[in-house]
Amino acid sequence: MVKTKPIGRAVFSLFLIPLIAKYQAAVVDVKTKGAKGDGKTDDGPAIMSAWKEACGGLLGGGLLPETVLIPPGTYFVAPIQLKGPCKGPIEIKATGATIKAPPEVAKFKTDGWIEIEGVDKLTMTGGNYDGQGQATWKSNNCASTGVCKLPANIRLTNCKNAVVKDLTSTNSKFFHMNILGCDNSNLDHVTINAPGTSLNTDGIHIGRLNGLNITNTNIKTGDDCISFGDGSKNVHIEKVTCGPGHGISIGSLGRYPGELPVQGIWIKNCTITGTDNGVRIKSWPAGTPGSATDMHFEDIIMQKVGNPILVDQEYCPSGKCQKGPSKTKLSNVSFRKIKGSSTTKVAVKLVCSPGTCDTFEIADINLQGPGGPATSECKNIKPKVVGQVVPPACP
Repeated sequence: MVKTKPIGRAVFSLFLIPLIAKYQAAVVDVKTKGAKGDGKTDDGPAIMSAWKEACGGLLGGGLLPETVLIPPGTYFVAPIQLKGPCKGPIEIKATGATIKAPPEVAKFKTDGWIEIEGVDKLTMTGGNYDGQGQATWKSNNCASTGVCKLPANIRLTNCKNAVVKDLTSTNSKFFHMNILGCDNSNLDHVTINAPGTSLNTDGIHIGRLNGLNITNTNIKTGDDCISFGDGSKNVHIEKVTCGPGHGISIGSLGRYPGELPVQGIWIKNCTITGTDNGVRIKSWPAGTPGSATDMHFEDIIMQKVGNPILVDQEYCPSGKCQKGPSKTKLSNVSFRKIKGSSTTKVAVKLVCSPGTCDTFEIADINLQGPGGPATSECKNIKPKVVGQVVPPACP
């Protein structure tokens, strides 16, 4: 038998280390694709070109993550669509960069500004995405028409195993982040910044996904800080600060046919300040059948919040809704260890349709009203009360 010698370190260094180094250098700088970073030139085509190269795995061979690098600077970017699937994991790294949208709504043909779709193992790191929505808020007539055809700042659709971290969204024209169908994903240290007067600018809207963590996030906006659409499952939210805005809301539900169930929502260790609502579940009167179950709110501080705890099955923001009971079934819901101050006399309000709310728990609540004790109001519900509850629930 002929004995073979083990590969020596010199041979390893000669052949494998350069190969690994090549793959580690799988970075496409958008400036090599023509981006100017002067805040005036449309750098969208350069970003899409860099994405196409990185998504195709031309540098890393699909073995290691590819990076689209947006260096520090100010980039004007018209609406772009970045589509997968990609050869392997891919990152958009924009640390120190400001990306600005066109202020004119007429320049948007779709419902997103930065749209990313169909990518597995996407990472977005850093960057301030400025939607320049100030003019749009002034002309927004969504409240009167009930229809909004406006672009979200960042729209992620069917991006599985995504990570979004250290990113800022500013002054979106509509939702700041719209996260749809992105199973097993994580958002961490996200900052959302818009004034309380910015209409319909939900911070993070979630829908039709299974598995999402949102942590260490600060949201200031003019609508819901976080909103849940149908099909939201297994979502954990922790260490989020919210305000100004409309609070953290599950729903509204029951408006459209074919809505999927909401199931498994945990919201804990959050602080909500100066918002119109605190934590709420909302569904339309009459509407379409649906369900939301296993929803839990715990260890939440309310500071001068209107309607700190709210279940509203008569939700009708326009005042022009069908009459009748909600068809959304709510079950296994708990509000635990919630304390602070309410700007409204009714700090705990649970308004259900007949036979729709089942297995509710109110535990260890301490909410004070404006200038004195608060009250609670209940309709078609008798929750289980645990520990000391102030104000007394459903007297």
